[in-house]
Amino acid sequence: MKKLTAMFVLTGFLLAGCAGGNAANNEESNQSDDDSQGQSKIVAVGSTALQPLVDAAQESFVQENAGYNISVQGGGSGTGLSQVESGAVTIGNSDVFAEEKEGVDADKLVDHKVAVVGMAPVVNKKAGIDELTKQELIDIFTGKVKNWKEVGGNDQEISVVNRASGSGTRATFEKWGLDGAETVQAQEQDSSGTVKKVVAQTPGSISYLALSYIDNSLQEIAVDGVEPTEDAIKSNDWKIWSYEHMYTKGKPDQAVKKFLDYMLSDEVQKGPVKELGYLPITDMQVERDADGKVTEVK
Repeated sequence: MKKLTAMFVLTGFLLAGCAGGNAANNEESNQSDDDSQGQSKIVAVGSTALQPLVDAAQESFVQENAGYNISVQGGGSGTGLSQVESGAVTIGNSDVFAEEKEGVDADKLVDHKVAVVGMAPVVNKKAGIDELTKQELIDIFTGKVKNWKEVGGNDQEISVVNRASGSGTRATFEKWGLDGAETVQAQEQDSSGTVKKVVAQTPGSISYLALSYIDNSLQEIAVDGVEPTEDAIKSNDWKIWSYEHMYTKGKPDQAVKKFLDYMLSDEVQKGPVKELGYLPITDMQVERDADGKVTEVK
């Protein structure tokens, strides 16, 4: 599993609020904001699973395009979708289709798919386990199994770590990893980076992460004998994956479109996308729509 190599560039709340306020005054709220020096400001907020990729791409993009000021922030897919719909930000990053998020008017948004991300259950290395059946996974997250020894691991109490309810990573994991089962009440973390640290440092803990966050500080879990590899994701043998969406409110203006086009360029798709553990959409052998229908790519 490739290690996460991107650095997070987080800007202050004041900058986000200021950009959002300016965007709301534009005729189209997804338009880039021009400052007094002629720079195009873009604020991208939302999915922490997508954040490393967008952040890595914006770094190289602004080096090649000096007229841009791009801020990349987390907050979860729900936050990204609601803020781009309201006009508070330029781009809403999401692991889920806007149609899947309650309270979001998907008709107002334009979807720009930039990659595919696989997700996997992860445990603290002291759990003594590297594989589960799907039913065992469901039983753990619903609280029926409470000790790792019940599923072949060490005699260690299980501690479930969840993402917050607005997280696209959580929604994807619950839908495709737990067959929609409601998870036991447990501690919730607002970012994938925090989940990674908590699981790595807490004996007995289990959670789930985008593959772009998983390294040798954690133990990833195979499910029903299938490991979360690129080939398994491409063929949908590993079903816990999602598209990485960058939504705009209406069609993007030329400045924003230039950055979105760059996300799909060979420079990014063959570079950071692969280096950070994502998959190019063109590598997929299947397509999946907002209703979960899977069809083969022709």
